[in-house]
Amino acid sequence: MFHVAALITFLTCVVLSEAQHEPGYCAFYEECGRNPSLGPALLPPMVPCLNYSSARVLTGLHYRKLKEVCPILDRGEGSTTACCSIKQLSTLEMSLALSKAVLVRCPSCAENFAHLHCINTCSPNQSQTVKVTKVMNVTTKNITREAVIGYQAFLSTTFADGSFQSCKNVRIPATGGFAIATMCGRYGAKLCNPQHWYDFQGDSSNGLAPLDIDFQLIKEGDTEGLPKGVIPYNGRALGCNETTPTGGQVCSCQDCQESCPRMPPIPSPPGPFKLLGENGFLVISIILLCVLMFAFLFYLFVSYLVRSQRRKDEEKGKGKGNGKDQNSNDVTQQVIDPSEVTCAERNSLAAQAFLSQEFCHWGTLMATYPLTVLLLSAIFVAVFSAGLKSIELTTDPVELWSASNSRARQEKDFHDTHFEPFFRTNQLILTAPGRKGHIYDSLLFGQQNFSGLVSKDLVIELLALQKEIQNIEFWSEDLNRTASLKDVCFAPLNPSNPSQTDCAVNSLPQYFQNSLDNINAKVNMTELGVTKEVDWRDHLIYCLNSPLSFQDITNLRMSCMADYGAPVFTFLAVGGYENDDYTNAEAFILTFSLNNFARDNLKYKVAMQWETEFLKIVQAYQKNPANNFTFAYMAERSLEDEINRTTAEDIPIFMISYAVIFVYIAVALGEYTSWKRILVDSKFLVGLGGILVVGCSVLASMGFYSWIGIPTSLVVLQVVPFLVLAVGADNIFIFVLEYQRDVRRPGEKREEQIGRVLGNVAPSMLLCSLSESICFFLGALSTMPAVKTFALYAALAVMMDFILQMTAFVALLSLDSRRQDNNHCELLCCVTVSTERPNKPNEGFLLPLMRKYYAPVLLHSYTRIIVMVVFIFMLCGSVFLMFNVTVGLDQELAMPQGSYMLDYFKYLYKYFEVGVPVYFVTKKGFNFTSVEGMNAICSSVGCDQFSLTQKIQYATDHPELSYLAIPANSWVDDFIDWLNPGSKCCRLYGPGTANAGQFCPATESIFLCSKKCMSTPSDGVLRPSVENFNRFLPDFLGNRPDLQCPKGGLGAYDKAVVKDQNGEIIASRFMAYHTPLTNSQDFTAALLKARELAHNITMGLRKIPGTSPDFEVFPYTVTNVFYEQYLTIVPEGLFNISLCLLPTFVVCCLLLGLDLRSGLLNLITIIMITVDTVGVMTLWGIDYNAVALINLVTAVGISVEFVSHMTRSFALSTKPTHVERAKEATANMGSAVFAGVAMTNLPGILVLAFAKAQLIQIFFFRLNLIITLLGMAHGLVFLPVLLSYFGPGVNKAVLLQLQQEKAKEASKELELRNKMKQVYDNLSYDNNEIKQDPDSNSTKAATDTRRPSQILKEHQEERVERIDRF
Repeated sequence: MFHVAALITFLTCVVLSEAQHEPGYCAFYEECGRNPSLGPALLPPMVPCLNYSSARVLTGLHYRKLKEVCPILDRGEGSTTACCSIKQLSTLEMSLALSKAVLVRCPSCAENFAHLHCINTCSPNQSQTVKVTKVMNVTTKNITREAVIGYQAFLSTTFADGSFQSCKNVRIPATGGFAIATMCGRYGAKLCNPQHWYDFQGDSSNGLAPLDIDFQLIKEGDTEGLPKGVIPYNGRALGCNETTPTGGQVCSCQDCQESCPRMPPIPSPPGPFKLLGENGFLVISIILLCVLMFAFLFYLFVSYLVRSQRRKDEEKGKGKGNGKDQNSNDVTQQVIDPSEVTCAERNSLAAQAFLSQEFCHWGTLMATYPLTVLLLSAIFVAVFSAGLKSIELTTDPVELWSASNSRARQEKDFHDTHFEPFFRTNQLILTAPGRKGHIYDSLLFGQQNFSGLVSKDLVIELLALQKEIQNIEFWSEDLNRTASLKDVCFAPLNPSNPSQTDCAVNSLPQYFQNSLDNINAKVNMTELGVTKEVDWRDHLIYCLNSPLSFQDITNLRMSCMADYGAPVFTFLAVGGYENDDYTNAEAFILTFSLNNFARDNLKYKVAMQWETEFLKIVQAYQKNPANNFTFAYMAERSLEDEINRTTAEDIPIFMISYAVIFVYIAVALGEYTSWKRILVDSKFLVGLGGILVVGCSVLASMGFYSWIGIPTSLVVLQVVPFLVLAVGADNIFIFVLEYQRDVRRPGEKREEQIGRVLGNVAPSMLLCSLSESICFFLGALSTMPAVKTFALYAALAVMMDFILQMTAFVALLSLDSRRQDNNHCELLCCVTVSTERPNKPNEGFLLPLMRKYYAPVLLHSYTRIIVMVVFIFMLCGSVFLMFNVTVGLDQELAMPQGSYMLDYFKYLYKYFEVGVPVYFVTKKGFNFTSVEGMNAICSSVGCDQFSLTQKIQYATDHPELSYLAIPANSWVDDFIDWLNPGSKCCRLYGPGTANAGQFCPATESIFLCSKKCMSTPSDGVLRPSVENFNRFLPDFLGNRPDLQCPKGGLGAYDKAVVKDQNGEIIASRFMAYHTPLTNSQDFTAALLKARELAHNITMGLRKIPGTSPDFEVFPYTVTNVFYEQYLTIVPEGLFNISLCLLPTFVVCCLLLGLDLRSGLLNLITIIMITVDTVGVMTLWGIDYNAVALINLVTAVGISVEFVSHMTRSFALSTKPTHVERAKEATANMGSAVFAGVAMTNLPGILVLAFAKAQLIQIFFFRLNLIITLLGMAHGLVFLPVLLSYFGPGVNKAVLLQLQQEKAKEASKELELRNKMKQVYDNLSYDNNEIKQDPDSNSTKAATDTRRPSQILKEHQEERVERIDRF
């Protein structure tokens, strides 16, 4: 047997060696049948017969067929010779049709490709360019002939390189990739070169080549090793920027770099702001610091000169009777003439008197009928709160952060309405750290690195997990049956009635069609005389580099297409690789895509339920100790689920926070004069009442807005009670502490005392509450729904809180005062104590401390200078930091600590190699059916150089600037290619068939469908007429792509084109891909650049005849609605905060009687708090976003509490000097502000540090802590010093009133002195009585022994105290 085989081999070699390489001779001719050495193939592998003979002269049908298939060989009928039969020409035509389907976009490339194979198959000098190397007997119809199953083809490198260069940049519009990637096998587009390209074309194992062709690329002049007589073919290859002999136009810029116009140099992105060669913001901050410091020092210098001059004048006696300077002048000694009082000062006095009087009457009324007031207040709250029955809680992030009238929201609605929402993604990213990789020595691909992850056992384990998820079944109440993946999955190639295998599941096992048998398949293969076993690794290497292939080049002959019929691009299967070293990937990616049904669709709930089951399986798999993967996962519902979960988990933290605040208020409001009276003097119920007032105000606000249909959000539920508690607690402290420090006047009822105290403090409470309420109402002008909703709820809640404090809380204090006067214990109402309440003011602990120590130290002359310098430096430093604050909100921060989504985001950013898809969407108003319209969109031959798709291509050339990585697909380009008669895609059923004249798919026989949809145009630029466009577009969109027609539009484009009832295209889209985007700054920049590009495209397309002037192209990405706000959040934030600052100035001026200076100082301090807050945000890593903006608006409100009470107290003080007035305000009002605002907020804020949600930790704990500490520092440190320097003078109207009251008091004192003698006589008489009766009452004796001078002094002190309190 061995000898027979050797003899056959010897004879074969003898036969082959006898063939001569001469001009005019053929090496083979006619078809012998199928290649017996090949198994199943994608195309019938018809091989020629060995036939060394002269080339045939072609005439008639034979000539016409050659002229149609290989026009390059045409020399005229009767003069044309060739080495191929009609059968061979038909087979060649069918084979070239496949390549033309992807190369026809570039006529010169398609021409060069056909040129080579026409030379090999039909050249009349065939024997000079090919050498037969392998033959085999083939029997057809009982006739046995020698068939050629392998030969060498000799090409010059000049022709080979030229052909390759003309084709290497041709695109596949559907994928955005290069056509060469599908024609270069394992090398892909990046590693492909002429030799690799031709090797693939000659490799019979790829399922397309009918026999083995060994392409020998020979340099010109190099004859070494060439067989005698062989002349390497050196025809002229057309450049891609050349027209073809058949009339084809030059290739487009997208397919041919040489055709691209000369582009102007890309301008560099703007650098950082510079001044004088340094950081511009730093220079501005330093200049501001110098200006403010100089102004302050200049003021100190001028003030010193003025004081020195006044001191000299006093020494000369010129200043007698005119008072002293502002730092030592006893203003109350000045004699005020009524003409000196200005209108503003009279208005200020009148405003204060009016407010005090009205609030006094009101407070007395409320305190007189406390039970009635409490009942009416409860009814009032109940009526408003009843709206809570129809409360609507917004949890959809889109509704929460994107306004319905915003551009991104309108674009999303347009896209989702016309194209359906972007599919729901459920994904796993799996790794196997610590596993050792290996080097695989492949027969075909050489040595390849395989990571520890890419191993057979893990691929099989991944397939098992994938199948378990695919087989999910559950009972659906909505469908009333068992539901599975096929009910909700995204099935691009069979959307109407999908089976499980039609569902889009992208993973590495899809390269094996999810078949365990395919993964385990092995086969021996011989290459270059070496025989080795090829297995799953060889197939995987091939598919990762050529995912669009229908068959690999190994003897396994398996497809790379997924079981649902589409390709799985490499970046959807593996991640974490470098330089296309795919088998060394660090991660598997497993993705299940579901249809994104509308929320009111029954299947939306089914999809949500499937995702729940998906999460259960994945989480159970993660806990399984037998699991070999370390992985992260997410479902489409995960983001919303995790936000809701963390909110529920952090509710106890908020409750503890409120409880801590309540305990503090209840303890801090107590008087504690004696241990025996501690249960009487405590204010537990008053504190509880204050908390209830806050809660009722929030409930009333929420109920009212629920009545009118404004939904609430979790942000409102978390922030508004906290804010109102801070504001309300301050007012409670000021009111209660003022009442405790007051002494009931002789003959004054308790209700009257409460009314009088309320008259003293209510104007200040009104000032703050009204400022804050107006501030928040103006904040509702924001376009961001979350900010707007928060502002509305907060504004009404603050207003309700003030109303309830003026009613219910006054009534509650009145009841508590009755109890306290009757010495009843607070919690044990029936128990009384014997120790009487002292009839003297209770200043508590804080007031004396601040009066005796804090205020004098703070307002010392040197301390004041230090404070001003420090706070000016803080302001200027914060201005610099403010310009460097990071804008954005990374989605990881919305997740709680320990959330599985945090791992997913980490894996996503680390392992994913491409960004999110971006659609360029066209609206109604563009004529796609006209030639001009098609040319303005497409990017193939004959298209405009600055068409829609071409501009996107230009952008992808600079991904670092455009954030676009992959060019857009184009249904217009593929539709034109689909219509091209050079491919088999668009044909019509022939006469005599049942569907004569209708569209015929490429899978049908050529005998049934002989007619092409369109004829070949003379200039090579095919454009359908309006009639053909409208006729064949539906056929294109419904045509399933396959090997025979890869340009079919089903799956890629069937939902990309939307027509109205009249057949006009009213919407279409072109999909590209962003670069990997890892943070909110990237997403925002990508959105901005995409919009700039879309605007440029819009302006270009509007110039096309027939285009509507309002036609528009816009970019759409699923993330746009979340990140659009960051394009405008800085100016919008400045606008909102400015609106909030305005009422703080206006209301302060109005309620203080047009006191502009007080209003201005108030405003300056609040601005400083806000600026410093943003500065510290930069230092502490807190990004500026919508949540931060809500807190900054809150900061303005809380700053009003820190500042306005102090400013009003200073403005109404009648102390002689600015410093003394500042001391008084700091001691009296500062102590209340510290106890009521700072110490109310801080305990609750500190508790939030234990929250699980990162949003709460960062934007509620950190930011509120900053706001409170800065507010306290500015309100209790900076503002008193600022007022001591620049505060308004004493109101002369007040001084005039005191002067007039002093005159009246003087006359009363004169009358009193006239009665002194009688008093002395009475005292003398009483003393005699005491001596006579030593057992008389000691108390009476003590009373009677007071000296008249003491009585007079006490009377005067009472008057002065009353004046001071006013």
